Amino acid sequence: MAPILSIITINYNNRLGLLKTMQSVVEQSYKNFEYLIIDGGSDDGSLEDILNYEHCLSFWCSEKDKGVYNAMNKGIVKATGEYLLFLNSGDLLLDNQTLSKIVPLLKDYSIIYGDLIFRSDTKDILQTYPDSLDINYLFYYSLGHPASFIRRELFKERLYSEDLKIVSDWEFFFHKIILDKVSYKHINQVISVFDTSGVSSNLEKCKKEQEEALKRVFPGELYVMIEEYVAMKRSPLFPLFYELQKTKKFQFRVKPLLNFLIKLNNFIGRKR
Repeated sequence: MAPILSIITINYNNRLGLLKTMQSVVEQSYKNFEYLIIDGGSDDGSLEDILNYEHCLSFWCSEKDKGVYNAMNKGIVKATGEYLLFLNSGDLLLDNQTLSKIVPLLKDYSIIYGDLIFRSDTKDILQTYPDSLDINYLFYYSLGHPASFIRRELFKERLYSEDLKIVSDWEFFFHKIILDKVSYKHINQVISVFDTSGVSSNLEKCKKEQEEALKRVFPGELYVMIEEYVAMKRSPLFPLFYELQKTKKFQFRVKPLLNFLIKLNNFIGRKR
């Protein structure tokens, strides 16, 4: 019988971070999960530590890959759990009781996500996520990958896009939640501690890749309209605008907005 959960850790020349992550996982009080390590052919001693923990692993490999998402896709292909959690080298589960609290909640929903601590050399920052996810949120932000449990079956149609270097996980969440309308649930608990020294902590590069990915999904004029709509929704003046457009004096503004929403709805309908 397949386990409910597969934890996947990718690593490349981050021996200290990998050791911390492996210790965090194997010291969990809950044991009925599988653990996979995908190493990119590290030459810093990581392989020695992987071999020391080999008895705790369901699968491991150490070989050259084509980048972060290629390594994550390798783990997806080898995993057998109903849900997947990506906990990359340097990331930690909050404490050794985390899985015992969370695994019983892994049911009914396609994506189950909790909260996250961003850790730097100087301080910890708690990141909480909203209960409701819509285009206004996911247009700019993503879920915390090390705090998100994803049904493995969601990857049957598409794995992570390997041409993106930083935000392919965000692109995946956007497609699944906004376009495919999969079910999701927020758990009001901190799941893990995220190491902000990684590549995905570069906000400028993340934003650039997000724009490129969105323009692939929403070509041309539709992307511009969505960008303007989301910016309008995020404005503190939007509630006032929304009330004013109900009055006769402002009825002329309703038609363009409705046309946009209809166009967006039709587009999403074709994508499903």
